[in-house]
Amino acid sequence: MTPTINEVQTDNSQAQQWDADHVMTTYARFGVTFTRGEGAYLYDASGRRYLDMLSGIAVCSVGHCHPYMTRALQGQAATLLHVSNLYLTEPQARLARRLIELSDFERVFFCNSGAEANEAALKIARKRGRGIRESKTGIITAKNSFHGRTIATVTATGQPKYSEAFAPLPGGFSYVPFNDVDALREAVSDDTAAILLEPIQGEGGIIPATLEYVKAARELADKYNALLIFDEVQTGVGRTGTLWAYQQFGIVPDVMTLAKGLGGGVPIGACLARGSAAATFVPGDHGTTFGGNPFATTAANAVLDILADEELTANARETGAYLRARLAELAETFPDLVGEVRGMGLMIGIGLHQPVAKAIVKKALLEHGLVINATGDTTIRLLPPLILTNVQADEAVSLLRESIADVVVTTS
Repeated sequence: MTPTINEVQTDNSQAQQWDADHVMTTYARFGVTFTRGEGAYLYDASGRRYLDMLSGIAVCSVGHCHPYMTRALQGQAATLLHVSNLYLTEPQARLARRLIELSDFERVFFCNSGAEANEAALKIARKRGRGIRESKTGIITAKNSFHGRTIATVTATGQPKYSEAFAPLPGGFSYVPFNDVDALREAVSDDTAAILLEPIQGEGGIIPATLEYVKAARELADKYNALLIFDEVQTGVGRTGTLWAYQQFGIVPDVMTLAKGLGGGVPIGACLARGSAAATFVPGDHGTTFGGNPFATTAANAVLDILADEELTANARETGAYLRARLAELAETFPDLVGEVRGMGLMIGIGLHQPVAKAIVKKALLEHGLVINATGDTTIRLLPPLILTNVQADEAVSLLRESIADVVVTTS
């Protein structure tokens, strides 16, 4: 007999067995099955509570099961889920208008993920470039960047460990050290179609771009008639303390890509463009079956409502500053292990002097009920929901301190 939804949700051992037997081995999972969430907390099949300082990797921006968002999605699910992009739907048109009014862009293409948004940006850059000159197709990205896992976006990603197994890769991509202005100047030429960068490298260790680097990228893109593309899949939608991270640098890119926090847990991506980039696509150039469907765009509209009503962008800025200050205290407690605290708003990385980040993450989850993440062996990443309070920030620091202490004892 086919198991019911309730059986799947509540039987932890059975769910783990189904996963082991039937799901492709693309993830190194922890042995925890989450069954529900509320605000900044998750609950597993046994009812144990966890403080979620990862929010699905910057996805659940307004927390889990926000009442306003839940009502909006229930209403839309009972009204209309999908009709295809051959036809207009009001939630999509409304979201488009709002994103344009809230940013410096002119048009938007909706899709389902950050990788798809970056694919759209790359196609815009290539088509526009070839319209200027056949050889103007080069894409410059940064080493240690991350832009997705499709064949083009994994090639754009400046980390060979993600792409080398899938050769031959598309040509025309080159990579420069992040924040190296001289290297960027040497790389850009008349054949450059676009410079693609993250305002804060996420998978690369929560490394913010320098103002000098971003301004140089803008100047070089203008000089060589190339596009400047900001990948804000992880930084966008209030995460860094401004609605869009580019607003912190005093420049405007030609293209901005979004996903993750835009849908608050529902898959959605967006590629926003201005100027010639906004006018590059014509019917037939690009498309998507599910992108911008009424359900996903209703979710995104609800997220924008909540961000405004609860002033969550300001909360990310203020609570983020408080949390970073509290986390810096860990370096005083563990000077041989904990180093620099980096980031903006509620996008935070903790540098370690020893390669024990993954051990700390595992200890935090399984023994202390704290959900965090590691990027590599020496960076702990925190991406909590934007609703985080100072009290919850204190709780997170306390749990993290206990987790680090356990690992220090184990490794000493």
